[in-house]
Amino acid sequence: MSSPTPQPAFSARGAVDLSALTRPQAPPPGEPGGAPAAGGYVIDLTDANFEQVVRDSSKYPVVVLLWIPTDASNAELGSTLGALAEEYAGRFLLGRVDAQEYPQLAAAFQVQGVPTTVAVLQGQPLPLFAGSAPADQVRGVIDQVLAAAEQNGVTGRVPAPGAEAAGAEPEEEQEPPLPPLHQEAYDAIERDDLDAAVAAYERALKQDPRDAMASAGLAQVRLLQRTHGADLATVRKAAADGPEDVDAQLAVADLDLLGGKVEDALERLLDLLPGASADAKEKLRVRLLDYFEVVGPTDPRVGKARQRLAISLY
Repeated sequence: MSSPTPQPAFSARGAVDLSALTRPQAPPPGEPGGAPAAGGYVIDLTDANFEQVVRDSSKYPVVVLLWIPTDASNAELGSTLGALAEEYAGRFLLGRVDAQEYPQLAAAFQVQGVPTTVAVLQGQPLPLFAGSAPADQVRGVIDQVLAAAEQNGVTGRVPAPGAEAAGAEPEEEQEPPLPPLHQEAYDAIERDDLDAAVAAYERALKQDPRDAMASAGLAQVRLLQRTHGADLATVRKAAADGPEDVDAQLAVADLDLLGGKVEDALERLLDLLPGASADAKEKLRVRLLDYFEVVGPTDPRVGKARQRLAISLY
């Protein structure tokens, strides 16, 4: 991505199971027998740096470990991931969220327990695995994340530790400022004024209907509006109780997309198309086009979904 974009994928919802607190304990990170301290290509995520790290996932892959650092099995996984982050030397950043200290950050990933490992690419969380795993399996998962990142154009590297202090030139030139209306929309999102963000993107599109960045931003903000305050359990129950209820299916597909379950969201709507009425087909078509904007036109999943949509409509 060439500029900061809204981040629709994170929404604090529910609590994370902290039952790891009752399991065998380990020393804090950095002490003998514990996981390594943050440093190098490993960072501890906090309220202060979380949003910036999510934005940086448009430049390079980010792997997030949601953990309790003093739980023995959590610490073991933290050590494995930390060693891989150093070994891969900037091909991905490892961000660690202490679920006990920052429960809202942990809940933003919609996980049920710790440890849980999630990738973030272009602001979108991609669940990887829950619980511990052997080092060779973790390595295989990381390799899959890097392959997916490359397919989606996320090919940058994490700045080398100390590069700025040493006066090293950045790998990429500083990005130019956003167009005024895009900056207005972005500022509105930062202060959680979604209506103002929609209005700014709509004015940008009125000025230039071919403004792809405004189209994508508008689709993302509308997704945020539709899912604001939604309860995941209630929405899923409504969809399960009414499999032919198009509005219920649209609502659960929105939450799937918001949670990074891109294939689930697309397939849910595409599967409804063949037997839908003309009005329902139009609703589904419009929503799918919004999803294509959110996910990005170069994503291979979008190409496949476009083909299915065309077949279903014509």
